[in-house]
Amino acid sequence: MISFEKRTALITGASSGIGKAFAEALSARGANVILVARSKDKLSSLASEIKKQFKVKAGVIGADLSDPKAPPKIHAAVIKKGYQVDVLINNAGFGTYGQFHTQSADKEHREVMVNAAAVVQLTHLFLPSMVKKREGIIVNVASTGAFQPVPFSAVYGATKAFILSFSEALWVEYRKQGIRVLALCPGTTDTNFFKARGDGESAFGKKRTTESVVKTALKALERGKSYAVDGRLNYLLANLIRLSPRGLAARTTGLVMRPKKRK
Repeated sequence: MISFEKRTALITGASSGIGKAFAEALSARGANVILVARSKDKLSSLASEIKKQFKVKAGVIGADLSDPKAPPKIHAAVIKKGYQVDVLINNAGFGTYGQFHTQSADKEHREVMVNAAAVVQLTHLFLPSMVKKREGIIVNVASTGAFQPVPFSAVYGATKAFILSFSEALWVEYRKQGIRVLALCPGTTDTNFFKARGDGESAFGKKRTTESVVKTALKALERGKSYAVDGRLNYLLANLIRLSPRGLAARTTGLVMRPKKRK
């Protein structure tokens, strides 16, 4: 069993959804947490709740991960506070929806920065200390959208495919050095993701809870897995797609994702 007692976990996108669920689950297991997100007010409220309920330390860092200067600032703040990160949860991310040429180029650039570039930067910054002590955990939140192209969310799907590939590669590189690396691939989950994306029509299947997603992640870490898909049906679909011709997988996903014509 992995013990999180008195370990320090840094969680991005911690103000709501899966990030918040990770913060609560790890705190309940005795971990101190560093909460990162743009909304410092929400983080402060969550930190107060965590300290009161679980009697652990809970720090707050407000940061916009679309800014390439944010990860170094987060790392510097952690060092200044005297923390050593044992668990890194790269959860922050967002999506865009619609035909590619209709999307804001600036917003999609920020999407790449948050979903992919910031993950690489933060991993570069916090992994070396894990290597030095030959112990650590990194969870990168991908998506079931990582297993095939995602028409009408092309950039989102591409960033999550990047996270899956990146995580599986690091899993091989560091698995014999005491470091667990996991790509967590949720399907449709009960968060504000679709609302923030301005779309609810492409949500596929029954929404899973954020608690079930985190439970899947923790179980996969125990087993030393390189990736985990939350939900049995999601797992079957993700791996079925892997066996399908790529063109067929892309067209099928496109049929599901295509915006509906409104009257």
